[in-house]
Amino acid sequence: MAPTLVRALGFFDTLCVVVGGIVGVGIFFTPKTVANLVATPGQALLVWGFAAVVAYLGAISFAALGKRTDRSGGQYVILREAYGRAPAFLYVVCNLTLVQTGAVAIIASITAEYGAIAVLGYPLTNAAGVVVPVVLIAVIALVNVLGVKAGAKVQNLTVVAKLAALLTLVLLAVGSDAAPPSTAPASTGTWTPSMLLAGLIPAMFAFGGWQQALWVGGEVKDAERTVPRAILLGVLVVAGVYLSVNWAFFALLGFDGVRNGQALAAEAVRRVVPAWGERAVAAAVTISALGVLNAQFLTGPRLTQAMAADGLFFAPFARVHPRFRTPAAAVLLLAGFASALLLALGKDRVDEITAGVVVVDAVFFALTTFSLWILHRRGARVTLLERLAGLLFAMAEIGAILALAQRDDFRKVVISALGAIGLAAVLYVARFRRVGSALSG
Repeated sequence: MAPTLVRALGFFDTLCVVVGGIVGVGIFFTPKTVANLVATPGQALLVWGFAAVVAYLGAISFAALGKRTDRSGGQYVILREAYGRAPAFLYVVCNLTLVQTGAVAIIASITAEYGAIAVLGYPLTNAAGVVVPVVLIAVIALVNVLGVKAGAKVQNLTVVAKLAALLTLVLLAVGSDAAPPSTAPASTGTWTPSMLLAGLIPAMFAFGGWQQALWVGGEVKDAERTVPRAILLGVLVVAGVYLSVNWAFFALLGFDGVRNGQALAAEAVRRVVPAWGERAVAAAVTISALGVLNAQFLTGPRLTQAMAADGLFFAPFARVHPRFRTPAAAVLLLAGFASALLLALGKDRVDEITAGVVVVDAVFFALTTFSLWILHRRGARVTLLERLAGLLFAMAEIGAILALAQRDDFRKVVISALGAIGLAAVLYVARFRRVGSALSG
């Protein structure tokens, strides 16, 4: 009998997958982007609050889907059930080759860069800036090959550490009696719907990641109860942390300080504890990035393994390691793609491939949550609240894509995303369409 994945993850492990998949390096940089798209601190906090509401609609939807499947690669399974094998294939291939490969390469680079600043006090050279991330990818991949519990332990430790670092920043702002630098008002403060929508796009990008809990469903104990609870609580935790951190930035730096800051967390900490400086904040960024990097290997390869097990991808990637009970080949495939990307493009150009990540994620997020209506029509027990949450979330995602398409500087993002989906479609037609048709029959 072929070896299978084991159910070794409990509620806290799954919760850390959700929180760790969402909270990465974005919270250290995105507040500046949002502040530059609105007119006042209140409007910036409104954007983050609205993004939290949209994220929670998504959480309700994905929690509802989590009740329906306890398999690993759950999002692939849902898309396959709702729309057929071709859209599910497109999602997994785009996720593997564009979203996760680019994410792993970039996050590994950020982890190495900030880790060097934290430990050495200065950044890596160009050569080391490629070699060190590749070594880091190999180490994290190896940890996740050795067992799902090994990967979960790394995930749990990094999540606890990153939340402690962010909450420390908030406590520094609460306890500080230093007034932020006084600056002239940036504008009249007039609010427009376009400001809200423009700011929502980067804020929503910082919220993405809770779907990864569905990907490891086959390794979660009592998955049909545990996964939905972890998603709902995890998004609430992140929403509270994000709003608190944004408030702390404004409290310590002022509105213009956030708008014009180069390293918000470092500058905010120096306002209260000058001795801590850049290296302490670099350590916090390193830990946060490391957690997101580990989450990619802990979750993403399960999509590839599930699809390969259906015969819709190359057979070796369906196998589970007989000793470690992990999708080892799929883990190593992701590591290989990301390392090749780093070596080919270098750390300064690696983000070029991720230009379409926002759009690809939004397209398949919308399809996934809208599937609740399709599954309901086929007799699945889905409440009206869950269906409405899915519909509203899908509309928000499509609205974000349309908003991006209206901006000249983001049209190439939409084009690159459509190109990635098109290439995946070519692979499906050329290599796997007959397999999919045979399985459907």
